[in-house]
Amino acid sequence: MVEELKRVSFTYPAIDNHAHPLLKAIHRSAEPFEGLISEAQGEALIEDSVHTMACYRATSQLADLFELEGDEVSWQKIKETRDNFEYSQLCQICMEPTGIQCILIDDGLGGVTDLAEDYKWHDQFTSSPTKRIVRLEVVAQFLTMKDVLKDLIHTSEDPISLDLLLRSFSTEFYKNISVCAADDEVAGFKSVACYRTGLDIGVSCTQNELEQSLAHIVAAYNVTEKRTLRLADKTLNDYLVRIVLDIAGKCNKPVQFHTGLGDNDIRLTKSSPAHMQQIIEAFPQTTFILLHSSYPYTRDAGYLAAVYRNVYLDFGEIFPFVSAEGQRAVIRQVLELCPTNKIMWSTDGHWWPESYYLGTVQARLALFAVLSHSVLEGELSEAQAISVVKLALFENANRVYRLGLKPDLSKLS
Repeated sequence: MVEELKRVSFTYPAIDNHAHPLLKAIHRSAEPFEGLISEAQGEALIEDSVHTMACYRATSQLADLFELEGDEVSWQKIKETRDNFEYSQLCQICMEPTGIQCILIDDGLGGVTDLAEDYKWHDQFTSSPTKRIVRLEVVAQFLTMKDVLKDLIHTSEDPISLDLLLRSFSTEFYKNISVCAADDEVAGFKSVACYRTGLDIGVSCTQNELEQSLAHIVAAYNVTEKRTLRLADKTLNDYLVRIVLDIAGKCNKPVQFHTGLGDNDIRLTKSSPAHMQQIIEAFPQTTFILLHSSYPYTRDAGYLAAVYRNVYLDFGEIFPFVSAEGQRAVIRQVLELCPTNKIMWSTDGHWWPESYYLGTVQARLALFAVLSHSVLEGELSEAQAISVVKLALFENANRVYRLGLKPDLSKLS
């Protein structure tokens, strides 16, 4: 009864609207492989994550991919087997079955510069060119390391002029973001305000508040042994977010926000997108993409996408971090209220090619399970369900990021 829905669900080309680069071959073991199935860190990652439903399921699915059977099906054996593949072969084995036609890569993840491949390197796995997502906090941090702030701090013989410091830094930041916004290689921007200071992003501040924010950063710099600058002061960070939202809105480039699911660097209570209502209303011409299903605040995100024309919901990262039943529950929550022309999918793939594989396979399984159930219950027709799959996997992202792609149907059989 739902054979056509099944066929489309598992073979329709996909646009991965949020992912990160793969590790270089020489660094293939630089990060603990358990990061594939958990956002935990330290002992919680190594000791506990392997006892989750996510890990048990990933073990089974990767065993099938690597053709392991019987006693060979274990997490440890998966790790040993992947290490025995040539890296290029491993990448091909994992990427080929995904059906990903285009990847939008956030290359601002910590460690990318030293450990990972350039975003264009990933073109070998897709039929459409990879595009960049520019992380605004990385641009700001780069400017501090590039001595835009440091030179002013060191060369000032008189007490530092906070007004000059602010004007110089703001000008450089605005210039850099504007260049990115005009770049065809850049599909959009991303903010990790959720990690730095929370999603209750302020819509305004005074000049004095900004200068005091800078004063805190300069003071912290002066007492740090390694003389490093970290932009983690709320007033300044929110100000930078507003600059990007303004430029992005004028240039029709979406801005992604990390929401919900993350490691223990976030404050969970500040990670709900419900905190973002004021900033969403303040920039009605700017497209907001709420990442990672906003888990566990999925309903909050669905509500915002339903009532604000400029808000879209990405249902990524829960694959493979959440159990199979949890994934289906999340998709049901997304569809409770969110219009189907406002949802899009991603792997949040990073470091390991298996993250792209599991992120895709599990998403297709969950979509089909939820939609086929709705068809069998008479809640929507098979044609409508097929339309939802195409919107979620390809058409919405293609439209919102203005990619201008046509689905590559050569493998749709």
